[in-house]
Amino acid sequence: MNAIQFVPGAIDAGGCVSNAWDMLKKNYGMYLGIAIVAMLLTGCIPCLNIFIMGPIMGGVFFVALRDMRGEPVDFGMMFKGFEKFVPLMVIGLIQSIPGVIAQILRFTIDIGQIGLGGKNGDYQFFQSGDNSVLAGGLALIGVVVGLVFMVIAIVWWMIMFFAIPLAMENEIGPIDAIKLSARAAMSNIGGLFVLMIFEILVMLVGVLMICVGAFLISFPLILIANVFAFRQVFPWAGQQFNMAPPPPNAYGSSFGSGM
Repeated sequence: MNAIQFVPGAIDAGGCVSNAWDMLKKNYGMYLGIAIVAMLLTGCIPCLNIFIMGPIMGGVFFVALRDMRGEPVDFGMMFKGFEKFVPLMVIGLIQSIPGVIAQILRFTIDIGQIGLGGKNGDYQFFQSGDNSVLAGGLALIGVVVGLVFMVIAIVWWMIMFFAIPLAMENEIGPIDAIKLSARAAMSNIGGLFVLMIFEILVMLVGVLMICVGAFLISFPLILIANVFAFRQVFPWAGQQFNMAPPPPNAYGSSFGSGM
């Protein structure tokens, strides 16, 4: 793991999105299929999804990184992540912790509001006249907890951002991948934050397109943009013999050249 080095302050968020768009247009059908299958497998299979999220996303990175190097790619390669199932599964499970906690908190708050008559007047488990005050207090606590949790979730997303592709591309364990990802993220925190804003805007544009655009364009575009961000921070292993930072346009305006 000591040989894996990263470039601080390397993320060009605009370059990630624009080059992702260029690469998406060149092989749109394949990336659309990969994005839809990834979304279905990681979002529509209760319980099982958190176990396969890591391998699925590892396969997505595998395909896009090969494509960036000009190597042959096909749809079936998105399942390459299952060849490293255990380490990627562990990373996926750790990465999904905030989501699991959010679901538990939401369930707890919903139950509390039902119990206090905050959602459905037919369930008055507490007969005190202060029910509305308690329900309002519970809602306020929920808002505060939600805001705090949102900040924690963003930090967690940044810490884990590079872990899956690191484990997919290198022979390192999940804990080492997470540690290295955290160090790289803290050295690129500004770029990651701007990238997050850009990707939110991309998703909003997709939603405005009668929501269809979110599935047909925004989601695959965001997946590929994340791959470009990874490659900007962790240059291709074949180029790491020279640890000088790559030129600004190495993975920016001309992603296919010099790779």
